[in-house]
Amino acid sequence: MGAQTVVTDVADELARRVATGELAPGDLMPSVRQVAEEFEMNRATAQLVLGRLESYGFVDAHRGRGFTVRDVRRAGGVDVYRRLFRLSMPAPELAAEMFGNIVAAERAIVLEALLDYTASEQSADAATLTAAVDELETEARSAEPDHARMLELEVDLVRTVLTDLGHTLQRAVLNSVGEMLFEVPEAVEAYFAVSADLHVLVWRALLAVWESETGPSQAQLALFEDLFAMYHTKVLARFDELVGLDTDSGEQRHSATA
Repeated sequence: MGAQTVVTDVADELARRVATGELAPGDLMPSVRQVAEEFEMNRATAQLVLGRLESYGFVDAHRGRGFTVRDVRRAGGVDVYRRLFRLSMPAPELAAEMFGNIVAAERAIVLEALLDYTASEQSADAATLTAAVDELETEARSAEPDHARMLELEVDLVRTVLTDLGHTLQRAVLNSVGEMLFEVPEAVEAYFAVSADLHVLVWRALLAVWESETGPSQAQLALFEDLFAMYHTKVLARFDELVGLDTDSGEQRHSATA
């Protein structure tokens, strides 16, 4: 195992302790000597570990005092949240809370994008969108659908819609959300709490609406929003199940906040 791998692994372990609350904001991090002793490494490597944590944005360096834990949930940016989410998996309640926040952001962006695109004069290449949905359907009908690939295709479809709408900030946030999801297998699987075929059916229905001249009625739009909310409730409950939380209480909690 190379030195850089050791530095990354140990830095991730210490970052996990921050993510799960074992090390609280303001706490003094283990010293170079303590890190070296606990992980059986030399002090130069231990210093690199603590420097890596500082580059992650998890600690602040203080001359003469060492490193203290930052309040990463309050002050951290998207990259910090991404690492926090990945490292929070050993703490199911925390992981579920963070996943709920990610889903809320994704849901708001995607729903707004699809509704805005439906109401606009679409200019995205219909053949490109259709080809992506065709690939989605091929994957869904395979013996063992690759859910990560399917989610990637769906994110790319929404990205195309956002680009056509000129919603560049939302597209950037969606890209960050996608990166968070793809690093956590449980998160990807949760998005397929319903059959993969249903994902295809929804996109086919959207394509049909976008290709029609009449557009959907208000009742149809309202139904779509309701179904979208129900789908995300199932996604949250499925994630709870995958990380080991009680699914019944999860269903009730997510239904109450849907």
